[in-house]
Amino acid sequence: MGDPDRTWRVTRLHHVAFAHLGDDLPRRFADLLGLPCVAEERAEGFVERMLPAGDSFVQLLEATGPGVVGRFLERRGPGLHHVALEVSDLDEAVADLLARGVRLVDRAPRPGGMGTRIAFIHPAAAGGLLVELVGQAQASVAGGEDQIAGRS
Repeated sequence: MGDPDRTWRVTRLHHVAFAHLGDDLPRRFADLLGLPCVAEERAEGFVERMLPAGDSFVQLLEATGPGVVGRFLERRGPGLHHVALEVSDLDEAVADLLARGVRLVDRAPRPGGMGTRIAFIHPAAAGGLLVELVGQAQASVAGGEDQIAGRS
């Protein structure tokens, strides 16, 4: 049951992330489902691509070298990597979860894609599922023109 005193809440499904090898998957998603890539960012060991699906996104994480996505693929193969939920107040969410002893990957929010800030809940705290919390973006992806914001 929800906590009526909670100062933050989940507002929507932001994206579902799929880890894979090979760069033909974005084209296949466009051909099969009509989901074009509207944003792309290169990071250490992977390329992140965002494909709009209604009010949410399918995120494709293509391993390009050593790193978190490559390790995931070595251990589990291609498939669901994480689910991302947008929250009303990311700082409050992280503070609340830490205060309740919830195991987090990120003890503080960090830069994410498309002008967001993010923090991950450890899979051990969420029944084996990696959950990304996403702060509301300062700017939206309008008409596919914006690129994913750089990360530090």
